[in-house]
Amino acid sequence: MITEALARFVIETKAGDIPDEVLVGARDALTDVLGVALAGTLEPAAEIATRWLQDLGARPQATFWGHNLATSAAEAAFANGICSHALDFDDSHPSLRGHPNTTMMPAALAVGEVAAASGEEVLAACALGLEIAGKLGRAFGQGHILRGWHITATIGALSSTAVAARLWGLDRNGLQRAWGLAASQMSGLLRNFGTMTKPFHAGHAARCGVLSAWMARHGLTADNAIFDGKGGVLETYRGEDGEAPAELIDRLGQPWEMSEPGIYVKRWPCCYSNHRAVGGLFTLIEKHGLHADEITEVAIGFLPGSDASLISHEPTTGLEGKFSIEYVMAATLLDRKLTLETFTDAMLQRPQARELMRKVRRYPIADDKLYSGISGYTDVAVQTTRGRFDMRVDRVPGSPEWPMTEKDRVEKFMDCAARALGAPGAEHLLELCQCCRTLPDIHVLVQATVPVADRPRQKRAAHVLK
Repeated sequence: MITEALARFVIETKAGDIPDEVLVGARDALTDVLGVALAGTLEPAAEIATRWLQDLGARPQATFWGHNLATSAAEAAFANGICSHALDFDDSHPSLRGHPNTTMMPAALAVGEVAAASGEEVLAACALGLEIAGKLGRAFGQGHILRGWHITATIGALSSTAVAARLWGLDRNGLQRAWGLAASQMSGLLRNFGTMTKPFHAGHAARCGVLSAWMARHGLTADNAIFDGKGGVLETYRGEDGEAPAELIDRLGQPWEMSEPGIYVKRWPCCYSNHRAVGGLFTLIEKHGLHADEITEVAIGFLPGSDASLISHEPTTGLEGKFSIEYVMAATLLDRKLTLETFTDAMLQRPQARELMRKVRRYPIADDKLYSGISGYTDVAVQTTRGRFDMRVDRVPGSPEWPMTEKDRVEKFMDCAARALGAPGAEHLLELCQCCRTLPDIHVLVQATVPVADRPRQKRAAHVLK
């Protein structure tokens, strides 16, 4: 049975059996997510999440990052998941074809804080959760996305459940039941990209994971073979191009998804389906000295499915601009950089940007296979008053083949986290992230996500559940 085999892997794999490079990858993913989430706490979606937590008034068990506010583990995962995905600056993974850690890390830190888990236990849970996310992503295939599902949210509910169940000490049968419950909560539509509902998807998936594990831990029943047979998750959600699930079971941890294909870290705060084209355009700008005022056309060639997430052809808001190759190319040419400020409404509405957007054309590249925004290649051609410049981009910025340097990653973290914590607070949190594996209680790290001025009032809950 597929469900049983997956649950056995999550529950019975010992932390000591997970390769060091995998745990280091989980540590780096945790660092990246916390940075972008703290910047995300300043977004309107986070303000709404804050009001929700305040109105809810749940028992204060787990921290809402960036705030002097604690709530239940499930609601902390929900709110932190929203913040983690609010800027679309969080990491991605080719097997999943989506964002794995924006759902798992909020679930892991919320449950880890309540359960007084060690840093190593949290990292191990996240490494195992990524293995589940990656293998299910391979099984679902690109066809799942082309039918309109937001795979970050659908599989995110399942991988977050694995993480929460591991940290709460469920047995194999308990995780199987938790997955049965989570499967009835899987949701998220591409149609909502470019709105606050996209980060809501991530928060919902993180909360589903925590809630499902909690309910199963306390005896709630559910189908305990939800990945198997007629009407199960795989039959219901799997695309025609998905890999055979039974074969994927044999490859759990061989190799680990954290190592191959590895985590892709975003250089720019927009949908990853833009990034190959952006990387190519920056290369052409540097090589040929291109300027916005000489551009007559920018043509972007996409393989089938690789621009499925870029649903905004004529965006009107900064959020919509994150899912628009037309705006992203225009902004790159105008500003020669893409920052968090690029994706504000005011920047998108600039007359120069609107004019350049009309010169950007996307076209399909014929192929009999399906691709994602971080698989295959993208063609970029820029026509100018002094000639045509083009290139095929077959690497992804932020991938192991085109990696960010350690300096780049630290700069990204500091730019994001310092917006909420100030530079000293961001530096302190970064130090704790780097030594996360040695922390006896993950609460120490989570507490450092609260601004220094508020931190004295953030006390360890006396009712921590073991």
